[in-house]
Amino acid sequence: MTFKPAQLLLALIAVIAAPAFAQNLAVVNGKPIPTSRVDAIVKQVVAQGQGEDSPQMRDMIKKQLIEREVLMQEAIKQGYDKKPEVKLALDNARQAIVVSQLARDYITKNPVTDAEIKAEYDRFAKTQAAEKEYHVRHILLATEDEAKAVIAKLKGGAKFEELAKQSKDTGSANNGGDLDWASPAAFPPEFAAGFTKLQKGGVTETPVKTGAGYHVIKVDDTRAVKVPAMEEIKPQIAESLTQTKLAAYQEEMVKKAKVQ
Repeated sequence: MTFKPAQLLLALIAVIAAPAFAQNLAVVNGKPIPTSRVDAIVKQVVAQGQGEDSPQMRDMIKKQLIEREVLMQEAIKQGYDKKPEVKLALDNARQAIVVSQLARDYITKNPVTDAEIKAEYDRFAKTQAAEKEYHVRHILLATEDEAKAVIAKLKGGAKFEELAKQSKDTGSANNGGDLDWASPAAFPPEFAAGFTKLQKGGVTETPVKTGAGYHVIKVDDTRAVKVPAMEEIKPQIAESLTQTKLAAYQEEMVKKAKVQ
């Protein structure tokens, strides 16, 4: 395509002028709102899986940013930015943002390695392999005497599932007191201590007291803990190691600081 002189001039003006217009989303009472602010919000929304980049989304964000800028200008006009509590909140927010960026940069320069993830997984797998899961049922009673009465009935041949209907735990009462498979760590310590010594099919000889009341517990079965494949939990391990690195970095910085 051949440009005529007038067309070429218009094209050059458009190329030069476009960035100037593109850099601002809008101008509110003389104060510009940069387009980059919309881009950043859209990027965040998309990254969090809360929506897709679209003209409709950008229009909505634009509207919200304009409304916020109008309110911000009015707040400043009324002196809210001078209030001590507002200044304190702004200082705290600024500190949080700056520290967060420091942490991100530190992890970028000191990333968790695959070797570290593998070592942590091996340690986790070894620990898990030595543990057991229990399939337990329970009947929760208000008093110790009520719990002892239930134990006596079980010894007399009554079915656990039937007696469980009187349990105060309404969530499991109609399901035979079933609490499904879980590791002892998932329960309060005193509750776990009440069943970890039982064999398959065993029932507690004495009521187990917790903050909720008195429990009669039965172990339906036990099994070795299934250790998930490393790839299944790799993101969680990486996140945990990242937090550990950040905690160590923070502790190192605090030690170097002169605190009076």
